[in-house]
Amino acid sequence: MRRLPFLLLLAFLLPLAAPAQPIELSVDASEAARKLLHAKMRIPASPGALTLVYPKWLPGEHGPTGPITDLVGLRFTAGGKPVAWHRDPVDMYAFHVDVPAGADALEAAFDFLSPSTPKGFSSAASATPHLAMLTWNQLLLYPQGAKSDEVTFKPSLRLPSGWKYGTSLVTSRESAERIEFAPVSLTTLVDSPVLAGEYLRAVPLGKPDIELVMAADSAAALAIAPAQVDELRRLVEQADALFGARHFERYRFLLTLSDHVAHFGLEHHQSNDSRIAERALLDDTLRRSAIAVLSHEYVHSWNGKHRRPAGLATASYQEPMQGELLWVYEGLTQYLGYLLAARSGLWTEPQYHERLARTAAELDQRPGRAWRPLADTAVAAQLLYGAPDAWASYRRGTDFYNEGWLIWLDADTLIREQTRGRRSLDDFCRSFLGGRGGPPTVETYTVDDVIKALNEVHPYDWRKFLMDRVSATGDHGPLGGIERGGYRLVFNDVRNEYLKDLEDGEAELTDAAFSIGLRLDAEGKVQDALPGTPAYKAGLAPGMQVIAVNGRRYTPDVLRDALQPTSAEPATLTLLVENNDFFTQHSFPYKGGLREPHVERDAARPALLDQILAPLPAAP
Repeated sequence: MRRLPFLLLLAFLLPLAAPAQPIELSVDASEAARKLLHAKMRIPASPGALTLVYPKWLPGEHGPTGPITDLVGLRFTAGGKPVAWHRDPVDMYAFHVDVPAGADALEAAFDFLSPSTPKGFSSAASATPHLAMLTWNQLLLYPQGAKSDEVTFKPSLRLPSGWKYGTSLVTSRESAERIEFAPVSLTTLVDSPVLAGEYLRAVPLGKPDIELVMAADSAAALAIAPAQVDELRRLVEQADALFGARHFERYRFLLTLSDHVAHFGLEHHQSNDSRIAERALLDDTLRRSAIAVLSHEYVHSWNGKHRRPAGLATASYQEPMQGELLWVYEGLTQYLGYLLAARSGLWTEPQYHERLARTAAELDQRPGRAWRPLADTAVAAQLLYGAPDAWASYRRGTDFYNEGWLIWLDADTLIREQTRGRRSLDDFCRSFLGGRGGPPTVETYTVDDVIKALNEVHPYDWRKFLMDRVSATGDHGPLGGIERGGYRLVFNDVRNEYLKDLEDGEAELTDAAFSIGLRLDAEGKVQDALPGTPAYKAGLAPGMQVIAVNGRRYTPDVLRDALQPTSAEPATLTLLVENNDFFTQHSFPYKGGLREPHVERDAARPALLDQILAPLPAAP
């Protein structure tokens, strides 16, 4: 008879250790309309000193954005008796308590003041009288030093009467008063928000379990057209064809339709938190400018959640994240998300072209690139997400999104050109981001891993290719992908349709940056003045209010009309400007006319961009 090794035999003979009890978390969102949420917790604990922490560094937000100042009314008890606490004098997110003798658990209770500010990520406005997006990291504490994968939570939720909900969490029990979810790790809980509302609709998009879940401030806003549903189903199909495998068991496109919440997209492994205008599914202008957030966040399930830069794959929410590879995390996702938007029909090909043109023109004329490399915008992401709009072109912002788009387009066209169409970045996506499918897992990567995977698709000096674009400073953006793709960036007096959508939609932006160097809001307030441009040289700056153009009250049309030449001679443009209650006139010559960006076909080169945007054959 074969003998078992001693240690293995000992493992059979010794009693199994009892699994750690889960932390029970009960959230009462019945007062969501008042932007007031209530949380109660039962935390298994032994007598003695205990430090609990509030999540600080949040995945997808790439910074220390946990809204600790909105945690109020904090109370601890054990066995029904109050337990004193004090905040750490250095770490504002840590709370120290002493669990009394004889206690086996600590009860915690606090309220969360759901913000009303419209700008930001999940810590910005998230609730209205008719809906709420519940983000679990705002409503819990956990033991300091614990790894999020190793802490189990048993969550439950109470909603306002009559509200419905959608989430990637599994419901174990439900009643009129309470929804109980199956126990999950803290990692999964934070990664699984709940969208709830009085007006909520779920639409199946694919098997095994993929849904669009919409909550809106009105029933009318949920009337998504069948053609739009078909586009989203094709998005799922095209993602399957691109990646070749899924790394989730179910997926929920959580879409908030409201004018009273912050508008953004935030990725999760089995869902996304996307928020757009209330009538975005009904108004073509609003839809065109916003709908691609769904494809971007969906791509993140592969790039950002399953495959993740090592510096962003922290063991807990208290560890600082390092974002130097955000040009891969966000930049590649921007490229692929917009690519899938075109391949699925969320965007038409001309819509893709117009957005690409505006992005390329903006980045090509970014004065801040002369001093700040793209790599630094990634490293400093935690600062730049909250940076003001003023002087954005000189400061640079989170350019790793859109400049990353241009860099990865450059890489894709290079592979296609040099392999004569036999290989492409699609092959890189299947091998690097696809692989073997299954439940959610995280596999980290470094820049060396990215370069190695690119070389396996097509041998090339990829390190130099990437570092020349990411780490260098210079005067112009990476337009090589557009040019190698068979197009070129041009300017003329024809309106760019994407810019027109921004102006006519909720952005209410007037972009004259490509002519005189100004970006203004609908009322004429200067948002940015580009150094070196005519308006900048004439003394204009962000924060100033343009009152009149050539003696006539400012409107976007008045400004555009004034830019159009009436003769071959330079025109003098005179702007009446208010600056902190003081009025001045700024006059300067300008003869360039209205300049709006577009991409036009270059017949001297193969149309590689057309090939890139063509839908892939459906995956088996």
